[in-house]
Amino acid sequence: MILQALADYYWRKQSDPDPAERLPAYGLEEKEIAFVIELDADGTLIGVGDTRTGEGKQRVGQRFLVPQGVKKTSGVAANLLWDNAEYLLGVPDPKKLESKRRDGEEKAADYLARLGEMRAAFRAKVEALPEPAKSDPGTRAVLAFLTGLDRAVLESLPVWPDILSGAPLLSFRLHGDLDLVCQRSAVIAIATRGGGDACDGHCLLTGEAAPIERLHTAIKGVWGAQTSGANIVSFNLDAFRSYGKEKGENAPIGKPAAFAYTTALNNLLSKGSRQRLQVGDASTVFWAERPNDLENLVPDLFGEPGKDNPDAGTDALRALYTAVQSGRFAVGDGQDRFHVLGLAPNAARISIRFWETAPALELARRILRHFEALRIARGPRDPEHLSLFRLLAACAVQGKADNIPPTLGGDVMRAILQDLPYPATLLHATVLRCRAEQRVTYPRAAVIKAWLIRAGRVQRPAPTPFEKEILPMLDPDNPSPAYRMGRLFAALEKIQEEASPSLNATIRDRYYGAASGTPVAVFPALLRLKNHHLGKLNPGRSVNLERLLGEILSEVHDFPTHLSMPDQGRFALGYYHQRQAFFTRSEKTDDPAADKE
Repeated sequence: MILQALADYYWRKQSDPDPAERLPAYGLEEKEIAFVIELDADGTLIGVGDTRTGEGKQRVGQRFLVPQGVKKTSGVAANLLWDNAEYLLGVPDPKKLESKRRDGEEKAADYLARLGEMRAAFRAKVEALPEPAKSDPGTRAVLAFLTGLDRAVLESLPVWPDILSGAPLLSFRLHGDLDLVCQRSAVIAIATRGGGDACDGHCLLTGEAAPIERLHTAIKGVWGAQTSGANIVSFNLDAFRSYGKEKGENAPIGKPAAFAYTTALNNLLSKGSRQRLQVGDASTVFWAERPNDLENLVPDLFGEPGKDNPDAGTDALRALYTAVQSGRFAVGDGQDRFHVLGLAPNAARISIRFWETAPALELARRILRHFEALRIARGPRDPEHLSLFRLLAACAVQGKADNIPPTLGGDVMRAILQDLPYPATLLHATVLRCRAEQRVTYPRAAVIKAWLIRAGRVQRPAPTPFEKEILPMLDPDNPSPAYRMGRLFAALEKIQEEASPSLNATIRDRYYGAASGTPVAVFPALLRLKNHHLGKLNPGRSVNLERLLGEILSEVHDFPTHLSMPDQGRFALGYYHQRQAFFTRSEKTDDPAADKE
């Protein structure tokens, strides 16, 4: 199902009317070619063009459509008319050479000797071209250049130090042409022909007879996986094989279909793709079977807004509300199938962290329910839209992405897409952060509220005794003792702040963790202490705050020895709501002057 959906996406994009959005035809791929060797018709070197743009280490080469590269492992395998400097010029990769030298001078000498084999393999690949590609003027010029290669001429070029420093990708172009030699029609015809392989099986994706792909193209761009790429489909141990079949024959996928799904997935995961998100350790991609506006909304809904458009998330959320309410999108149909795929590294392979497919409008409703559950009172400077990264970072140590629990992002995303309760680890991590830092921030309060709401919906029709749908703002009628104790703690802190405004630390800094975990150990002492603080206030304000304490304590009959994790979440919410209420309105008293804060 996953590979089939990816292949369908490739065939959709391959026929895209916009050339910039169109995926390469079978047998071709896009590569960043940093340097282009300009040749005369007789193979004489004219110069080497530098296609890179950017600054410093961020410089990247221009992307060209070239014949698909071979899958390189430990052996020598050259690409057709383009490759790195090792294969074209026999120039060592400095990083590889340094690594070999650390393993011993003998390994380094073997590597340097192998450069000759690489150059020979590259030349043999060109010489093996059938007619008329071999007799093409561009191909003849390349062969002449390779035969009479003069290293001294190359070393005199200004770009030579850059070529030496990193074994970049290079290709050839005839002087006066716009296209590379590997883009000439005779070469492209050979590359896209598919080699004329005999049909030796039936493709699992198309159901048609086709030549079976033994080694599938590596998938690149999965965060944490090998930089050379990893595979979704691969068999390298006897335990993975059946009936004596080798490699890809165990999951027979035709070469055109294998090219289609790998090209589509590599494009979705590519640098700068608008259809990928990093959710914890899960590299997440999404697409629709036909062009659909949800493809444009998802990255802004879950991603962190850029500095150039800080309101992108809020705008996307409003567009999502409009689509769900009207039952249609600006682009596409609500019944278009929408796919979301989460990938995580697993040694040389890629594991599927989650996979969800549903009609676009149904998925939009599920996503909207997630954001509705997060809605909570906030300060004037707090953003309306909370990205998934910001929610996950709120429950991580020091708010750093590196400290987000590895599988949490994928578990939360799966819960959103399938409209399920959030994982228990999300509540635990968030509550523990509140206790460790003695702070209930806006994102943490939103996470706790959403978690409790989703968990409560699953419990029904048999809710807990004090179960009540949590409101976005302060709910004075909420009977939950834990929620009331959170409100009580906020009220006691407020009394202390007004009585001693010059304090550097309040009871929150000393007692929040204990109050939210073991209330009986803290609240009796705090209630005795508040009498001392109330005595410092004017009578009108003191009476007003006493009335608030009485209203809060009306549903608290005793202080428990321990609060469960969900109740610690309710405590945090009660505290947060009460604090927000203090900052958004003033308590009315008999003395108007005493209300001014």
